[in-house]
Amino acid sequence: MTRWLITGGAGYIGAHVADAMLASGRDVTVLDDLSSGRRAFAPPDARVVVGSILDHGALEAALEDADGVVHLAGCKYAGESVRRPLHTWRQNVSGTIELLEAMHERGVARMVFSSSAGVYGTPDVDRVTEATPPAPESPYGESKLAGELLLADERRRAALANEPFQAVALRYFNVVGSATDRIRDTSPHNLVPAVLAVLARGEQPQINGDDYPTADGTCVRDWVHVGDVALAHVAAAERMERGLPLEPVYNLGSGEGASVRQVLDAVGRALGTTLEPRIAPRRPGDPARIVADGSLAERDLGWRMRHGLDAMVASAVRVAQAA
Repeated sequence: MTRWLITGGAGYIGAHVADAMLASGRDVTVLDDLSSGRRAFAPPDARVVVGSILDHGALEAALEDADGVVHLAGCKYAGESVRRPLHTWRQNVSGTIELLEAMHERGVARMVFSSSAGVYGTPDVDRVTEATPPAPESPYGESKLAGELLLADERRRAALANEPFQAVALRYFNVVGSATDRIRDTSPHNLVPAVLAVLARGEQPQINGDDYPTADGTCVRDWVHVGDVALAHVAAAERMERGLPLEPVYNLGSGEGASVRQVLDAVGRALGTTLEPRIAPRRPGDPARIVADGSLAERDLGWRMRHGLDAMVASAVRVAQAA
């Protein structure tokens, strides 16, 4: 039985990944500093190390008996990264360097890296593919691209040294929903929890711009269920363990997308009501549409959308209401 370290494994996505890895028959260690994660989100059957990826001692403890790493720890939010760029680079880039060095010292030669659609910036294509040129527009997106470049450099170093090293980056799009009542999205920066928080205060939700060149005038994004995202990590880990080839990066997206207004309508249906959002001006830098082609991930990882928009949103609403 293999053991995988999940950095950030007490966070919203990381805890779902840890659950999925355990359900696949693997052992799991979680490393999380609990700055945004919650101890209760980590699976009860996982070994938990509380600490930062910038702490070499914590990394050494967490990597004990590890056969691979799923790396999700870091700062996530583009807007926050603009306000705190040095913090973002320290956590996302310096932290990844520390992790890769600790892995090399311990001979751990497999990594599944949590990347982001933020590497694409504002693409001028109907659907982004892995070949779409990266053009990040925030320190967050830049730091995720830097993480991918670090993996490429480490693969090259290992090949020259005739050492084993496998690494793959999974570029997430908009993750939503819950696969278990234990874990929920608590971020004030993500659309569904933000809307639910506004409604809980008795306020009116807001749409930033309704004059985009889309069917209903609001931005279109690619929404994927967190449980489906978690399964892609298991599939990547399995291919590594079997010695099968992987592309350097994969998009995890639906290929279709849904508008902000459609998501708010889905929230209303889950709540049994009709939402009447107020319209605010556009936010600078918000592209009209970002939708991914996930065919490479479907080919190699068995990636597919197992949940429609209503099911994704309903699961998020149900777990938030039960909290």
